[in-house]
Amino acid sequence: MVYGEEVEVANILYEHVSREVKWNDLFPEWIDETLPWDSTKCPYIPMPQFDKYNDLDVVVADVPCGEERRGRGRSYADVFRGSCGPMWEIFRCDDLLWHEGKSWVYRPDMGKLKQKVLMPVGSCQLAPPIAEPGQDGWNKAKEAYVTVLHSSEDYVCGAIALAQSIIRSNSTKDLILLVDDSISTKSVQGLKAAGWKIKHITRIRSPHARSETYNEWNYSKLRIWQLTEYNKLIFIDSDFIILRNTDEFFIYPQLSAAGNSRYVFNSGFMLVEPSNCTFETLMRQRFKVASYNGGDQGFLNEMFMWWHRWPTKLNFLKDFNLLPNYSMHELIPEDVYALHYLGFKPWMCRQDQDYDCNWEVPENKRFASDSAHQIWRQVYNSMPSTLRVHCVLTPEMEDRKRMHIATMDSNGSFGRKFVNTEDS
Repeated sequence: MVYGEEVEVANILYEHVSREVKWNDLFPEWIDETLPWDSTKCPYIPMPQFDKYNDLDVVVADVPCGEERRGRGRSYADVFRGSCGPMWEIFRCDDLLWHEGKSWVYRPDMGKLKQKVLMPVGSCQLAPPIAEPGQDGWNKAKEAYVTVLHSSEDYVCGAIALAQSIIRSNSTKDLILLVDDSISTKSVQGLKAAGWKIKHITRIRSPHARSETYNEWNYSKLRIWQLTEYNKLIFIDSDFIILRNTDEFFIYPQLSAAGNSRYVFNSGFMLVEPSNCTFETLMRQRFKVASYNGGDQGFLNEMFMWWHRWPTKLNFLKDFNLLPNYSMHELIPEDVYALHYLGFKPWMCRQDQDYDCNWEVPENKRFASDSAHQIWRQVYNSMPSTLRVHCVLTPEMEDRKRMHIATMDSNGSFGRKFVNTEDS
């Protein structure tokens, strides 16, 4: 299409989405993952008859602003009219050509767009393993696992064990660790020896968290979007152990994660696609968009409302109140890929005890599992002594543990730093 050339205009016809479709239909709290993928259904979302519009050069759409935002496009260029712009999960800020007032012009990456629109319309189905076109051979994506340590050294041992478990799974991906200046030189040396490539960051404060709370600096996790030398990252919190190789899950698009509770995803294990403009957008929006729990998980769920459901075996939450049979504390399913340690972390238990110290606190028994504890101990015991030295329970950690137990005794609920599944 050339400037000044006469153009043909066509209206794109399609049905409206039924008013009977509710948010919980698109993003249910739970789905039966034991059923075949195609036996679970999402609500019907009408689409145009695309074969009628194969020769379009530009698609122009009005975007409604409000709680229900929708946008679709599949052509060379897409123009949106509206003050809020299209869904950024579909039309990435990286693809924005021009924006002025209520007009937004995009030239989308057609490979990424095709992969995205083939995903289920919500978390009502498990996301299918559909590769982005062109990501093979010489154009193969660069990928890595990443975690973040900030504000204290409480999770240094966890990060070391995490790296060792990823290496034991025969992963071929890079291991990237972001650390702030609270991590000592000695600990950094141990983390490097464990397998991490270290990158230093300045931490980011949550504008919605209270001072001195567990989630005050959790927005430091947003720094992972600045790792633009990688096409894709799987972020893993440092209180995980990897039991099986998870490299195959890099095939999925942003933002893929397992469910947490209600309709939200758990940000402890998620796939993201680094982008400076995404990082800048998140940084701007953190002051405007509230987090339901003051931490990064609440914020990211607000920012990435259309997420893609991974099976729970990729992020098995060690919270047996979430299982149908609460008494089965020894049941860690054989097909689990990654075990997420809630409650007291294994390295916070005494090294001379062979049981889960969550048993010692009545309100914490929901997180107790001796078999899960032994899984972590197996990784620990396989580590050289030069790494195990970083897992000594320090007096500072003991003090914080006692403080949280005291908080539990006085408030009737355990300290959120260790047990809050809303931001674990």
